[in-house]
Amino acid sequence: MNVIVFGPPGAGKGTQAALLRERLGMAHFSTGEEFRRHITDGTALGQQIRAIVESGDLVPDAIVLDVVRDALQSDRFRNGCIFDGFPRTLEQAYALDQLLADFGQSVDAVLTIDVPDDELVRRMLARGRSDDTESVIRERLRIYRERTEPVLAYYEQRGKLYRIRGDAPIEQVHQEIRTVLDSLAGER
Repeated sequence: MNVIVFGPPGAGKGTQAALLRERLGMAHFSTGEEFRRHITDGTALGQQIRAIVESGDLVPDAIVLDVVRDALQSDRFRNGCIFDGFPRTLEQAYALDQLLADFGQSVDAVLTIDVPDDELVRRMLARGRSDDTESVIRERLRIYRERTEPVLAYYEQRGKLYRIRGDAPIEQVHQEIRTVLDSLAGER
């Protein structure tokens, strides 16, 4: 099963992805972790990524997709995975669908964790990071909504979007996710 965990910064995506990995044994795909693995292993992709990151630029979609393709070819992701932080753009969503189709797979569910902005701001301010001011956080949320709303609409049109209420306790959010995944597994 291939599941995308979506949500704005502070929504709890990483926490929920970790719980799914731990409790269901699902493989977890994080672009950041994969970038670090390539850099540490000194692969050709890793050398490209290191140069881009050190210059302060964002890693272009073409390289991100090469990293995704490389990961999907490994045994770790043979039975699907949880995508965390990918896809972030409509172009990446189209490319992911094509890439999965090349492996005879598809996106089974997109779980978007919905949390009101005021709660997200409160959570991120509570982390105490020096760069997390309310104005910076609200700008990050604005950019997130601007860039990701088209991705959510794309998956909603395909009947794959599931909205999860994220302003509940962690276990309650996890149970709601499990209910969705269990119902999908029953349909397979």
